[in-house]
Amino acid sequence: MTADTMIATILRQAPADRRSCVAAWRQLSDILAQRGNQLDDDDIRRALHALAVLRPQIPEGVRHDCARAIARHSRFAPIVALYANDVPAVSHAMLRDAQLAEEDWLALLPATGPMARSFLAARRDLPEGVNRALASLGAASVALPQPDRIAEPAIESDPVVAPPADTEPSQISELVRRIDKYQAGRGQAAAAVASRPAAPAARESFLFETGPDGVIHWVEGIARGAVIGLSIAEAALGGEPGTDGAAAGAFRQRAEMINARMILDGSETDAGEWRFSALPWFDRASGQFRGYRGSARRPQRNEIPYGLPAEDNAGDSIRQLIHELRSPLNAISGFAQIISGQMFGPVSSAYRAMADTIVADAAAVQAIIDDLQAATRPVAETSAPASGHCDIEAITAQVERDLAPLFVDHGVGISISRVGGPFHAAVEEIGARRMIGRLITALVDVSESNASLVGQLLTDPAHKDQLQLRLVRPVAIRFTPARDLLDPSYSPEGDAPGAAILSLGFSLRLVDSLARAAGGRLDIGHNALTLHLPSANPASAADSTVQQRND
Repeated sequence: MTADTMIATILRQAPADRRSCVAAWRQLSDILAQRGNQLDDDDIRRALHALAVLRPQIPEGVRHDCARAIARHSRFAPIVALYANDVPAVSHAMLRDAQLAEEDWLALLPATGPMARSFLAARRDLPEGVNRALASLGAASVALPQPDRIAEPAIESDPVVAPPADTEPSQISELVRRIDKYQAGRGQAAAAVASRPAAPAARESFLFETGPDGVIHWVEGIARGAVIGLSIAEAALGGEPGTDGAAAGAFRQRAEMINARMILDGSETDAGEWRFSALPWFDRASGQFRGYRGSARRPQRNEIPYGLPAEDNAGDSIRQLIHELRSPLNAISGFAQIISGQMFGPVSSAYRAMADTIVADAAAVQAIIDDLQAATRPVAETSAPASGHCDIEAITAQVERDLAPLFVDHGVGISISRVGGPFHAAVEEIGARRMIGRLITALVDVSESNASLVGQLLTDPAHKDQLQLRLVRPVAIRFTPARDLLDPSYSPEGDAPGAAILSLGFSLRLVDSLARAAGGRLDIGHNALTLHLPSANPASAADSTVQQRND
């Protein structure tokens, strides 16, 4: 079936319910994205008009997902423009990845609003002619949020269903007219290409101001295109630029925002995670709420869990999941802290105790989310080995004491002998505690009751640059292949006893990921699991009498 036949078939079937509207939206969007350049003008106008009519009935989440799905393979400017003139989240999903020819971008720019242009200004992969065109439009044209829509006279077109009250079809028709006009003269010589400006220096902080709708309309200290147009009034969708749920909750209460999380897109110096604080401000004469004024900074080292680098915006599914988990979690924790601190007035002791429990539970879930991020980070993205030193023997002893209640609950004993020494590692203390604690916990979870977890902490004379923590495999995983043990979904009996959230495979992958980030590794031998860590011992301190024990 040809594309024009498919469009005609879709348009003949007037959507009867919401599900059929969504199906028609997806089908028309996909056809235009992939085959729009092969259709005649009449089919294009009818399809775009149908999408404009359907848009008010399509949930924003569906439009956002559809934009992400078609962005990379869309080579048809009108469908890109349709999505570019949607709400900011949908517009960004399309404009972040859309790939058009230079002449199509230039034809599209006059039909887009300031919000969409700000997203394009943040990209660094557009043709030079497009960058020059954006610059020629001026900062105000790129950086200001969109004004309220003004009604336009309707343009007659072939309707699919009853025409809507707004003027979406007329906007689309105007867009097609502009593109047709531009493409008619596309053979003319292009203007001279301006050279790309030098990359700006790394930025550590900036100031901003929002309007009463929460949209940032003024910034200082950072590229305007990276921040202007973002809203602090609503939590951003997973993986998208924006703020977390704590900021959105504070905005609804007109409350102070303290160290809320903001994710930005754009150049290397602008993109990534920021922390911001802001205060509401009001008109002195009328007392009317006017917006927020605040400042943003890069996260401090102690605000990034266990010294891990701030998350990037690669857009892969696991990081989208992490962002979607963090936003509501921050909001829950933030409001619980407000209740616990009685910031909005007196609260009963029972209510405060419940809020304190919620804060503690949120912190525990946050630790699990941090583990998710660390375990799924590719080896190529791990950070350079840390410069800190720590005593692995002391840390292992501390972990044994901290996990004593877990040993009692599972009826498991532990015996880790020391062979050789000293046991100084070139690893930061908090990272070493996390690796050793997670490894021991994972093995205790799969150990039988009344069993004992046996291991050795040793220095290896054959490899003086490494320390080793060896733990004998529990019976439940004695003969399990290493490949299965590193499977994130693996547990000996489906779910490891006592590990309702994290599987054994996930925990071992986490330990291996953390070890590699620190310059070590986790080896899975036939009889034991061995955690290798870089040694910080002087070469002369190694005990040459220690014999290496094979797994």
